[in-house]
Amino acid sequence: MTIHLAVRGDFIQLDQLLKTTGLCSSGGLAHAEIAAGKVSVDGVLETRKRAKLRLGQTVFYAGKA
Repeated sequence: MTIHLAVRGDFIQLDQLLKTTGLCSSGGLAHAEIAAGKVSVDGVLETRKRAKLRLGQTVFYAGKA
C-alpha cells in the first residue's frame, strides 16, 4: 500500500510524517518504532527520529510506503 503526502516547505521530519499519515497514533509511538529499527528511508534503516525527508524520498513502515 502506498500513501502520498504533500509537504509544505523543504522537508518534513520522519516522526512527523509517521504521525501525520496516521501510520503511528502519536509522536511517542513514532519515536519508539524508529528507535526499534522498524522504519527505513529509500531502503536504508533510519534510526534518527527527526531525520529530514525531502521530496522524492520513500519511507517504508509496517508494510506501507
